[in-house]
Amino acid sequence: MENPKNNFKHAIRAKKAQIGLWVSIPSNYSTEVVAGAGFDWLLIDTEHSPADLETVLTQIQAVAAYSSHPIVRVPWNDMVTIKRFLDIGVQSILIPQVNSAEEARQAVASTRFPTRGVRGVAGTNRATRFGRIKNYFKKAEEELCVLLQVESREALNEIERIAAVDGVDGIFIGPADLHASFGMVGERAHPDMLPVIDDAISRIAKAGKAPGILTDSEDNARRWLKLGATFVAVGADVGLLARGADALAAKFKS
Repeated sequence: MENPKNNFKHAIRAKKAQIGLWVSIPSNYSTEVVAGAGFDWLLIDTEHSPADLETVLTQIQAVAAYSSHPIVRVPWNDMVTIKRFLDIGVQSILIPQVNSAEEARQAVASTRFPTRGVRGVAGTNRATRFGRIKNYFKKAEEELCVLLQVESREALNEIERIAAVDGVDGIFIGPADLHASFGMVGERAHPDMLPVIDDAISRIAKAGKAPGILTDSEDNARRWLKLGATFVAVGADVGLLARGADALAAKFKS
């Protein structure tokens, strides 16, 4: 048995735009609902959601029957947490709050086996298809995709150094925390921040790594795709459910 190909990783390396959806509802059932919609990727969030390891396992199992690629955002740049998600078969991982090249190196090391990294070795887990994938430990990193979040003033100044770290595949702009670091907490698309985000996306692309971002604005999504953003989440499951429910109720309750 061969290691499954990470189509998302190969697509962003080829600079082929990938359109995604944020998944914050910790349910395999609702995740399967959106997996059938045709998005290129789904971001399963564990930083700002109640999802845990076992929940995520059922979610990626639900997505497996569809063409959407599951990416998991871990709660922190933590070796043990990253290891556990990789062991259940996650191939693409998003790591929040990376502010320096050193933190980027730590993140990548958590995804690599010794001597190239510090990931613990376990032979019969879901990632290895329970020991059935030939030479998994030598080839695993070829299909692992490491995405790092830049979401502070400090991190913006370090983009080129973060991008230069070997093993980093993409850099994701975290709009909410980035706004907060500029004193605009609670905002995600302030006009004063748009040029800052534009510049960050251009710098990431110029540094040779895939830029990514989340927005619920179609205009901004298209703006950043034109600027070179390679993976863009254009909405979130919670938002779709809440706004859809609000609109339906308003038709009859107003």
